Amino acid sequence: MNEFPPSHPLWETAKSLDAKDPLRKFRQEFMIADPDEIYLNGNSLGRLPVRTVQRLERIIREQWGVWLIRGWDRDWLKLLSRVADKLAVIIGAHPGEVLLADSTSVNLYKLAIACLNIQRGKKVVITDELNFPSDLYILRAAVQQAQGNWRLQILSSEDGNTLPLEKIEKAITPEVGLVALSHVCFRSGFLHDISRLSEVIHQHGAMLLVDVSHSAGVVPLRLHDWKVDLAVGCTYKFLNGGPGSPAFLYVREDLAPLLDNPIPGWLGHENPFRFDLEYRPARGIGRFRVGTPPVLAMAAVEPALDLLLEAGQENAYHKAKGLTEFFLSLYDAFLRPRGFGLATPREPDRRGAQISLIHPEAWPISRAARDRKVVLDFRPPNLLRMGFAPLYNSYQELARAVEIFCQIVDSQSYRQYPEGVDGIP
Repeated sequence: MNEFPPSHPLWETAKSLDAKDPLRKFRQEFMIADPDEIYLNGNSLGRLPVRTVQRLERIIREQWGVWLIRGWDRDWLKLLSRVADKLAVIIGAHPGEVLLADSTSVNLYKLAIACLNIQRGKKVVITDELNFPSDLYILRAAVQQAQGNWRLQILSSEDGNTLPLEKIEKAITPEVGLVALSHVCFRSGFLHDISRLSEVIHQHGAMLLVDVSHSAGVVPLRLHDWKVDLAVGCTYKFLNGGPGSPAFLYVREDLAPLLDNPIPGWLGHENPFRFDLEYRPARGIGRFRVGTPPVLAMAAVEPALDLLLEAGQENAYHKAKGLTEFFLSLYDAFLRPRGFGLATPREPDRRGAQISLIHPEAWPISRAARDRKVVLDFRPPNLLRMGFAPLYNSYQELARAVEIFCQIVDSQSYRQYPEGVDGIP
């Protein structure tokens, strides 16, 4: 069986790709406490930008500490729209179509209910079993709580990893009012063709709601040009906003005046500082605000977005694609012969910045890998999931990770790791 020594040609390929990488200088923009650690968890929590530390310290000391309540007039209200407009560039939206607020689940709930309440005469919401579980929980609640007699139809996947476009097309009937999907599926990294889906869905009078949590920042997004109606996403994965950082929602500009926020909060009022007892929603996307925004958390998102915009989105997309392609060459040469399978599509336009491997001993291998300083995800029952962040991951890191996987399997050192509770770390 092939070994993977530093003299192997793929090592030289990795070195060459890193040397030519236009984004290599951005790695130093992130806090890397242990240079020997290979962090492949950018699709769960991105690394900390150094600028974020500096920015938060300044805001805490100079703004919160000195300005106090005056901060709202001096900068904090401007911060909300400023960060949202930067995010709009990244996801292919127009200014005024994006709002940074709440969590992904709360935003999904708000948009799903708002959509169903205007889709008169419709009865069906379509999603798929590849969607993130909490999205399914929210959609089940939405069909129960929205006006009308709604039901949720969950499309099954034959292989558990992908869903053909044709199967979704076939399911869309005149009764369908909403199709809600994750752009990149969290388990396998499978990528839905949102542009094509948008065309098909609108031909039947339905609306499209997309969760872009696993694609924002690493997959080209053109939400407005694709005529996507609604979208939600988080900022703590490839956007590096920090643990639990605020999520965002997108509403196409012509739809915003037609939708009502099912959680009418004071900041979504057309004039919140009049403190009217009667609620009158703001005219645009601002109506989807609810409570007082977390200024420090929102401020932490901005430096990370600035880094991505400085790097150039096309550069980020190109490298993300290159990292997955290079890993697949490593997989073919060294991992497939050792009993690993592949859950992620091979076609570049059908996957995000993620590779998911299948192995019957995935849990103990993931534990052994972490102890060897390769940080990745385990997803039951048998998936090893890795997200490749173009601003700080290198090609040589991927080569070194695969070398460690080979050593773990060849030595069977994973056998010393007992199962965790329900197989979860």
